[in-house]
Amino acid sequence: MTFAELAIADPSELVFGTAPKPLTTRSGLTIGGGRVYPELNFTLPTMHINEATWPEILRIYRETASDALERAEHLQCEGVVLEFETLPDMTRRPEWAIEVCDVLLDEIDAARDRGLTAALRATPNDNRDMERPPHMRSGELLETTLATFEGCAELGADLLSIESTGGKEIHDTALTMCDLPQVIFALCVLGARDMRFLWTRIVEIADRHGVHAAGDTACGFANTAMVLAEQSMIPRAFAAVVRAVSAVRSLVAYECGAVGPGKDCGYENPILKAITGLPMSMEGKTAACAHSSPLGNIAAATCDLWSNESVQHLRLLGGWAPSCYLETLAYDARLLNVALDDGPEAALQLRDRLVASDAALDPQAHILTPDNAIALARAIVGADSYYDAGRAVAGEALALLNAARADGRVDIPEREVRWLDMMQAQLEGLPDDEGEFIARQLAAADQSAFRAEDYDL
Repeated sequence: MTFAELAIADPSELVFGTAPKPLTTRSGLTIGGGRVYPELNFTLPTMHINEATWPEILRIYRETASDALERAEHLQCEGVVLEFETLPDMTRRPEWAIEVCDVLLDEIDAARDRGLTAALRATPNDNRDMERPPHMRSGELLETTLATFEGCAELGADLLSIESTGGKEIHDTALTMCDLPQVIFALCVLGARDMRFLWTRIVEIADRHGVHAAGDTACGFANTAMVLAEQSMIPRAFAAVVRAVSAVRSLVAYECGAVGPGKDCGYENPILKAITGLPMSMEGKTAACAHSSPLGNIAAATCDLWSNESVQHLRLLGGWAPSCYLETLAYDARLLNVALDDGPEAALQLRDRLVASDAALDPQAHILTPDNAIALARAIVGADSYYDAGRAVAGEALALLNAARADGRVDIPEREVRWLDMMQAQLEGLPDDEGEFIARQLAAADQSAFRAEDYDL
């Protein structure tokens, strides 16, 4: 592991709009340099994607981008980022994703000519997950995913990201069983090894074309846990610990050379910002179009880009839905920036109110307070391996939750209290030796669900 100490060790320095290592895009947008910018994530309405509909799809993407950028200009935004998350059919045919990227860059260039500083994040989906068991290191689905990255980078997409899925084959079952050892195995053994494989290639592509490898997200892991907890299918306390452990996996992208901003749906990003000092995108209340969460305000406390998750191109009373969400993001960013302009004390006052409005109500929010994010980050960088880091950060998360429950700082339902003890017992039963741990988990796992050789096992 290459991060041996924290970039942000003082909680008062873990604040929105400011990162020790800001990033400047080719268009001159400096992220993490003292401002917060909106990042708009949008997608198609429900429709088929095929040869017959493709001209209409390109028209929709162009119209969405043009309308949203015009709204940004009208609102006098200081800058804006658009995110293009490919849909599976587009990544299966990289030329389709590349065409959309070209259309969006055209609109961004036109807006830039009119005086708006804008950038594009291209996020190919991880198509390797589309077959069972997945072939993570070979085959057409990997090749088309990498080809999509290559084409978008060659066109000049400023930021490259992905919601990668290595280890999800095991993790989904681990969640439903509330099996913490298998969660650690999926995230810190399988997931970390896949991240190393995939992000080495993404960074190479970005460097070859002079763009930025931005970052990954544990969306398919920790956000799945969050959604299951929202549906009362698993304990919220368990989802909180999963979130902490997920940071170990997501960190690997930055060890491979990613430079941020981390992707918006990575709610583990405050922990990663503390470790790396790199800027991070976040989503919260503005993601309600896609999912509910207990993190609506606290997510903004440490963001450098403020995003919305994926909103469909639908007509609302106020206009097209993406443009309406862009307006919401822009006003939020404006408020954050006014606080930054008023100085560190004002920024901290606003940050602390964002934190306080969520942190006491849910364990998933509580572990992401600046103090706790730094404590979790410290547990990770103090470890000798990803496995050790997973054990350490899970233990730290449990300690933080137990302490907060004892003095009334967080609401953990009585029916969940026993899960804290159960998770602690699971952790204490883990061996110190990683090889022994892997052997145990392989014996317990459904080995037909994944290809062990794709994880060097």
